[in-house]
Amino acid sequence: MAHPAAKHDVFHAIADPTRRSMLILLADREMAIAEIAGRFPITRTAVNKHLHVLAEAGLLRRRRIGRETRYRLQPEPLVELKRWLAFFEQCWDEKLASLKHFVESASEQRKEPG
Repeated sequence: MAHPAAKHDVFHAIADPTRRSMLILLADREMAIAEIAGRFPITRTAVNKHLHVLAEAGLLRRRRIGRETRYRLQPEPLVELKRWLAFFEQCWDEKLASLKHFVESASEQRKEPG
């Protein structure tokens, strides 16, 4: 059973590579479940479960047209993910700057006559 907090958790929703692929697929167009299922080597039931997780996290907009449900990316919840990653960007920048300094120092030391 899923943890109750995971119901609307964007991080949980995008943790699965199949769901990330579905988001990319639905980024620029609306698609029906049958269309989506045809793009993945999993059962339609599995596709439906993945779509449900994404929709519960607010990442998909669902629209009923007759008997068909169509899905499209709803990107706003990804802002939470962007903010979280931005927190670590400073750390990455510092690490890359340190690596650059190390490589440049090592290169200079090899050039010095010894």
